[in-house]
Amino acid sequence: MTETDPTDDEIQTDGSGIVAPDDETPTWRERKERSVGLSRLTYEYFERSRREDQDLRQESDYVERDVLAFPTWPHEIIRNLAITSFFVGMILFLSATLPPHIGPPANPSSTPAIILPDWYLYWSFGLLKLGPLNPDLSILGGTKLLADRTYGVVANIIVVGVIAMVPFLNKGSARRPVEEPFWAAVGVGGVLFAFTISILAVKNLYPGNVDTLFDLTFLAPIVGGVVTYAVLKTMREGYMYDLNRRYYRLRPPK
Repeated sequence: MTETDPTDDEIQTDGSGIVAPDDETPTWRERKERSVGLSRLTYEYFERSRREDQDLRQESDYVERDVLAFPTWPHEIIRNLAITSFFVGMILFLSATLPPHIGPPANPSSTPAIILPDWYLYWSFGLLKLGPLNPDLSILGGTKLLADRTYGVVANIIVVGVIAMVPFLNKGSARRPVEEPFWAAVGVGGVLFAFTISILAVKNLYPGNVDTLFDLTFLAPIVGGVVTYAVLKTMREGYMYDLNRRYYRLRPPK
């Protein structure tokens, strides 16, 4: 007969101890393996979340997980900690097994043929190349009111300002694109514009026609946004019907 922990028979559901599954009780060895570190916290999180969800659904006629919600600790904290630890471990593993290649040192006496920022700033660098859109004013003798570089800086300020205003303009409670086709189309158009303007930033490496690339930079986001809006608009009626049917099945109208 094996030795067991005297607390094996105590099932604690308040998060202070290990919550046993419904169909079996963990052995002493399993409890010992889960007694320290992130593994114990992760196990408690999943078991406690499952049991609370089960109890709530049994005690109430209408239960929606999103409506009832769960506390940040330990549910969200433990889950996010487990996910973060996994990705950090993957990054460390890849950096140890596949170290980046270090090229020759830069020559300060020569300027590179192509100067580009980091890839995540390509969109901002592309906005500096909007010189063809900078109008010539005839009243000033055909000269430009702003220099091309200043025009690009102003374009950056406008684009960033519009992006910052979107959360304040869209104050709805919708959480899925099909519920808000317009804002979903705005998001798709913005993503496509960031992609196309990034390609414009590296136009020196683009083998095709630069004028065509310039036109696609602004046409592709508009076309993508319109197509997204049309598709989601046609799906919205059926989606809302299914959502309302599910709602009334869970909570019949009084």
